[in-house]
Amino acid sequence: MGERARRPSVVDVARLAGVAVGTVSNVLNRPQMVALATRERVNAAIVELSFVPNGSARQLRAGTITTVGAVVLDIRNPFFTDVARGVEDRLAEADHTLMLASSDDDPVREAKYLRLFEEHGVVGMLVVPTSGELDHLLQLQRRGVRVALLDAESTSDEISSVSVDDRAGGALAAAHLLEHGHRRIVFLNGPHTTRQCADRRAGVDAAVLRAGLDPAEVVTEVLLGSLDAAGGDAVMRRFVALADGVAPAAVFCVNDLVAVGVQRVLRQMGGTELLGRTAVVGYDDIDIAAELAVPLTSVRQPTHEMGYRAADLLLAPGDAPVEHVVFAPELVIRASSLVA
Repeated sequence: MGERARRPSVVDVARLAGVAVGTVSNVLNRPQMVALATRERVNAAIVELSFVPNGSARQLRAGTITTVGAVVLDIRNPFFTDVARGVEDRLAEADHTLMLASSDDDPVREAKYLRLFEEHGVVGMLVVPTSGELDHLLQLQRRGVRVALLDAESTSDEISSVSVDDRAGGALAAAHLLEHGHRRIVFLNGPHTTRQCADRRAGVDAAVLRAGLDPAEVVTEVLLGSLDAAGGDAVMRRFVALADGVAPAAVFCVNDLVAVGVQRVLRQMGGTELLGRTAVVGYDDIDIAAELAVPLTSVRQPTHEMGYRAADLLLAPGDAPVEHVVFAPELVIRASSLVA
């Protein structure tokens, strides 16, 4: 492999234009201070070299950093993609840019990206934490890097946060299935060390108790190895195989990607008949939920609003009060849960 091409520098532009480095800097930042003929010569050199100014270096010299870092659980999940778009839209209003990374719910990977973002010199970070322990984020903030939690409720009076009431969301899903006569619910969930998973299970149990039933008798919880379509596919395939082709009557999935995997297996193993006998509810209401062969009932989270508001909190003046914003989820009912 050949040697990587070197990025043209201000020195290269100055040499080609036959001017001082300071003159190039003036053309880039204070063009009114430079004679027209000299400006034209410098601009011609910039075009010839395909020179792009180093924004990071300029920001560091001026003391005005305009980059924000965000560490989410998994950017492959459309939920986080939509949240990130909300973040990006708010940052764009302030002429800020976004750097994005996935922690994969791994504290070691999270710490790595927090360190890299801090070394890069970001003005602040939005973090979907991998645990409820916030000491490392408090230390970041005390070193001058502003922090706001995303999709998590802060337990600190020093760090702002934006979250959704996942207990209410879990309760909405379970209550809907109970209202349609289901007394056995399979809940395909993630590990309870993940706050969202634990809260959604707590919401399910609360709805069952309000119906005068025992969660131990109604809810069969299966913790998935991966919170995606493959995870839902693998578990549901085992369920159907062990029950001689019979699927559970009601399935609540911790997110829509898991629900996509569940519906795929039901269709592959039993066609529309099996799909038509199994009530499926997802969570997040991602864009494709309404476009599936059997449109998916799902608990909607206001993803764009969450990202926008979190970025807004991060960009607030330094003396702004700490805020903990909690959005309410909404159940969107479609054909997948309205089975015969």
